[in-house]
Amino acid sequence: MTPMTYLYCMNGIVKRDVLRFLQQRTRLLSVLVRPLLWLVVFAAGFRSALGISIMEPYSTYITYQQYITPGLGGMIILFHCMQSSLSMVYDREMGSMKVLLMSPLPRPFLLFSKLVAGAILSTFQVLIFLLITRLVGVEIELMGYVYAVPAIFLIAFFLSALGLMLANLITQLENFAGVMNFVIFPMFFLSSALYPLWKMQEASMMLFLICQFNPFTHCVELLRFALYGQVNEIALGVVFTSAVLACSIALITFRGRS
Repeated sequence: MTPMTYLYCMNGIVKRDVLRFLQQRTRLLSVLVRPLLWLVVFAAGFRSALGISIMEPYSTYITYQQYITPGLGGMIILFHCMQSSLSMVYDREMGSMKVLLMSPLPRPFLLFSKLVAGAILSTFQVLIFLLITRLVGVEIELMGYVYAVPAIFLIAFFLSALGLMLANLITQLENFAGVMNFVIFPMFFLSSALYPLWKMQEASMMLFLICQFNPFTHCVELLRFALYGQVNEIALGVVFTSAVLACSIALITFRGRS
């Protein structure tokens, strides 16, 4: 096997997933509806109750809509990655994944390529969402988008690997759908996606500590700083380490399920 063979294989897997996504036009709409409702309706209702003071990476007071935009971008990635893992459970039994794994290429590489494809699709979806948020007054500088692309890709890769790891441990489609809810909602609500951690600390020190140890909190903060042209080194380290760990476990456990 030459390097070009591996590159050709990865290109084919990524291209197939992208074309499959583009053919399902309602899928993109359904992905955007949820965060946009939160941004327009939820943010408007809680704007006065949840004022945001000056905090990093912001240099001045901001609106609540401005604050939750990175968290809603993280929501898009989280839901997309978990739904992709759900489809992988189905494909593993009777779909394209079963055929793909018959390839002579190493199984870990095939799964890695699937993770890359999922990360690329998530990046595409979040960028569309961020462009739409400009219509409701969320201002993001051009360099913010440049910094955001690698941050979004890393976050999406980590969450895709986490979803694959869960899919490896759960064989039944019905069971995975239920467990997915026990992963998505705690990760999202026990993070800094909707409110700053200092507000959580005022309410409960225990919840604050849980939020601190929640890797999705660091995903949101990595994206938040990136949108303002900055790098949160702690968040970057946590997300990168979590991505490597989740990917390694996912590939090893899948390979053990021959």
